[in-house]
Amino acid sequence: MYSIITKHFPDLTDEQLGQFKKIAEVYKDWNQKINVVSRKDIDEIYTRHVLHSLAIAKIQRFKPGSHILDVGTGGGFPGIPLAILHPETNFTLVDSIGKKIKVVDEVVQALGLKNVKTVNARVETIDQQFDFIVSRAVAAMPTFVHWVKGKIAKKSNHELKNGILYLKGGDLSEELSTYQTAEIFDLVEIFSDDFFETKKVVYLPIKYKG
Repeated sequence: MYSIITKHFPDLTDEQLGQFKKIAEVYKDWNQKINVVSRKDIDEIYTRHVLHSLAIAKIQRFKPGSHILDVGTGGGFPGIPLAILHPETNFTLVDSIGKKIKVVDEVVQALGLKNVKTVNARVETIDQQFDFIVSRAVAAMPTFVHWVKGKIAKKSNHELKNGILYLKGGDLSEELSTYQTAEIFDLVEIFSDDFFETKKVVYLPIKYKG
């Protein structure tokens, strides 16, 4: 199953290959102590968690030195796979549940990631601005936008303007009806696995007045 990562991301360094290879072992070990990945998903971790997280990178690769915030990271998704893929990009992973952040800290250490900072807090308390905010379906978009208000930097350095890159599933037409600038990317057009049939990345640029 590990080969599914190299199939879609063939230019990985030896260090990245080692980290992706190790990720399953580390999560399986931790999942026996604290259930951070559902039992049925742990055997499918490369498709349902790692590759799903990396779908964001198919929409926008992050530049060295940029700052990314992962909100409600849970067990470290999408932040940890994205941090492996972008070793020179700074990632802040936030979750309000302490035991989840404890697992993330252990995974970060086990994988030797130097570009990840974790915060055990509600996202509203984070006093910093980021190029992009990523997450995996932690709330409806209006709620999420409210949580992260003022946390996106004005100056854009990427192909896409700074904003939110959100992993979601199902019919989003009602949820996104008030966001005229939202773009939806169907993941089944990027990854052939059946798991991605209803999965999407929603990109919402944050416009500033001024």
